[in-house]
Amino acid sequence: MDQYLQLCQTILANGAVKDDRTGTGTKSIFGYQMRFDLTKGFPLLTTKRTAMRLIVSELLWFLKGDTNVRTLIAENNHIWDEWAFEKWVKSENYNGPDMTDFGLRAAQDEAFQQIVDEQMTIFRERILSDDEFAKSYGDLGPVYGRQWRSWPSADGSSIDQLKNVINSLKNNPDSRRHIVTAWNPSEVDQMALPPCHTFFQFYVADNKLSCQLYQRSADVFLGVPFNIASYALLTHLIARECNLEVGEFVHTLGDAHIYSNHMDQVNEQLTREPRDLPTLTISSEKESIFELVTSDISIEGYNPHPRIKAPIAV
Repeated sequence: MDQYLQLCQTILANGAVKDDRTGTGTKSIFGYQMRFDLTKGFPLLTTKRTAMRLIVSELLWFLKGDTNVRTLIAENNHIWDEWAFEKWVKSENYNGPDMTDFGLRAAQDEAFQQIVDEQMTIFRERILSDDEFAKSYGDLGPVYGRQWRSWPSADGSSIDQLKNVINSLKNNPDSRRHIVTAWNPSEVDQMALPPCHTFFQFYVADNKLSCQLYQRSADVFLGVPFNIASYALLTHLIARECNLEVGEFVHTLGDAHIYSNHMDQVNEQLTREPRDLPTLTISSEKESIFELVTSDISIEGYNPHPRIKAPIAV
């Protein structure tokens, strides 16, 4: 994962200081590309522990076209909770403590962090136990899963982009149209978070499947390690579905940034030596990738450095 560490070093050395939507501030560069040969191991970051179980359950959530955090919370996956929680605390039905700018305030105030944690626990419990509450506040709008599997067309029907790409890969592998996009301009304003990983394309050569992702916005410390592993896994899954081997994952970044409150964590990570990459195992018991559950996918030989905590910018 030297490519990832080089990205961090490049931003620290050459990044422009910029304001951002969250009010946190970043160091940022524009236009950067990394390439990962998937035949040489699974690109899961080793300079800090990265939770593969969360990556797997999120990707399967996308593949099933789901957009409600209830599914993820039931699997103890909380990476989307803040955006659903924000929807609740900004609503007229919320009557708890003031949660204005809760992400920034919690990062600076341990006592307030405890209050946020208490309200988040209440929120998660209601999402799991109350169908109407989950419907109102658990749904994130037409985010990735909806666009991948049920893109709304002009005639009122929907387009399953992922199934179409799989069929295209099987029947016309040399096509240059193996594309899935999550960026739907007509629905961006309805999404809890507009897609950061916006567009991906597959390519077949020598019976190997490669994938290139364009990511418009890249949180380099927290998000990018997840994105690398998620799209590497997606490439493996689509290759399996199409009876192909894996080739490369190519990661093209637009605005690649390190948040100002992640600088110490990045510098700590840069002191660590990368370790050998793990290998990916996918159960052969399920015929289709759309039947897989989280426990069907695992990694072996993962020996990372310890986790490094950092606040998420909401």
